Amino acid sequence: MPLPLIWREGALAILDQRALPHRETYLEAKTSEDVAVAIREMALRGAPLIGIAAAYGLALAFIRGEDVESAKENLLRARPTAVNPAKTLERVFRAQDPVAEAIAIHEEEKERCLKMARYGAELIKPGSSVLTHCNTGVLATGGIGTALGVIYTAWETGKIRTVWVGETRPWLQGARLTSWELGKAGVPHTIIVDSLAAFLMAQGRVDAVLVGADRIASNGDVANKVGTLSLAVSARHFGVPFYVVAPSTSFDPHSPDGRAIPVEERSKEEVLSFQGARAAPDGARALNYSFDITPSCLITAYITEEGIREA
Repeated sequence: MPLPLIWREGALAILDQRALPHRETYLEAKTSEDVAVAIREMALRGAPLIGIAAAYGLALAFIRGEDVESAKENLLRARPTAVNPAKTLERVFRAQDPVAEAIAIHEEEKERCLKMARYGAELIKPGSSVLTHCNTGVLATGGIGTALGVIYTAWETGKIRTVWVGETRPWLQGARLTSWELGKAGVPHTIIVDSLAAFLMAQGRVDAVLVGADRIASNGDVANKVGTLSLAVSARHFGVPFYVVAPSTSFDPHSPDGRAIPVEERSKEEVLSFQGARAAPDGARALNYSFDITPSCLITAYITEEGIREA
């Protein structure tokens, strides 16, 4: 599996996820602005991975003699919903050795992923068909993954029969990235349109839903890829366990509930067009929130590197 980030002395190689699954190509980031642009323009994504990349970006600012405070703010603004960058940037900003700190952050995230995967796999019953949303694997974390990490581990222990992969409009992270990852790992899976999920649950064909998180408020409300709330509502209605898999770095003690979490709104053109071709009529309007907020009352449990937290 190609690595999403590779630190080379004085530069960060970034796997351009916009080109997947058809091409595996790397961008070379030599400045903090290069990293910020890659984050902002979706060359890389996933809250934990954004946090790691931001850490490397700030380390580059130190190396290049940039205005470090300005670089820090610029990286923080690149994708505002994820909480991870705020934490990693602060660590690098205060570190005696910024590069070593960024590398340590990357290694710590790998360990968290492995622990989450082991805890989460214990919750999966043998022969399960599970549903996941967006991309929460290697491409989103720098480790084995959050929700996908659980799925990989459960598959290796013979518990997974198949994985339902929501396509995840408008960027198709599920269809492009999650399917690509699962295919490389040999995990059987089927891509579905996002709106099919509830019907599959109604038919009894989903045994658990596993999603990641970009930010979790103090009361347990979860900001995650738009469409997560709909899945949680459907899962509750049809009695399907709904698990959020996220490292402790995604918990935000400064957000009392979901209303305090900033929800990123991206360009309407991401909805009105597809791969550069206009899909909607001229003059059509679109609303393009990248995330939604799922209240804690709809969540069965949180799977973290520290164990299972009941909602």
